[in-house]
Amino acid sequence: MKTLTLVPVLLATLLAAPSFAQTAVSTAVATPVQRDVNQQTRIENGLQSGALTVHEASKLEAQTSQVNRVEAKAMQDGTVTAAEKAHIDKLENKVSSDIHAEKHDAQTGNPNSVSSLRTQADVQRNVNQETRIANGVSNGSLTPKETAKLKRGQAKVQRKEARAARNGKVNANEQAGVQVAENHQSRRIFRQKHN
Repeated sequence: MKTLTLVPVLLATLLAAPSFAQTAVSTAVATPVQRDVNQQTRIENGLQSGALTVHEASKLEAQTSQVNRVEAKAMQDGTVTAAEKAHIDKLENKVSSDIHAEKHDAQTGNPNSVSSLRTQADVQRNVNQETRIANGVSNGSLTPKETAKLKRGQAKVQRKEARAARNGKVNANEQAGVQVAENHQSRRIFRQKHN
């Protein structure tokens, strides 16, 4: 009689294990993705308040691009190991520290300059794209492998933004090039979330 009672319990445990494993993988992916949203928001806020110059934002975008590349590499096999997560956390902590340092140094930007407004628009678009990716991870419409592809795309967009603003100015042609990359990435996010 005890054996018959144990069978359903064992069966339920075996069926729940894959679900628990998927939740653990999703959580490991969701945390750095949400942190990327937060970092981009902090950069955007710094530009809007004048605490960040366009050149400082450029350096920070280059750093966040590197973090996205590392995240993509970690997620490409569908799992994020503890060592990969620790490495990503270390990079994210460095970016966070650098954002704080750049926002609180003696340099100030003009949030109403044409270059700053262009950079603000691009960084705000990053916030939106990263939020869409984070939502896809949390609601299950993006797998870790799909997320890895999208993080690589975000890294490309951010590198393009960093190059455009590295001299402290962003002209109309540079912004147009960034917007082409952003539009391409937006379409990729939509396709990956709806496939």
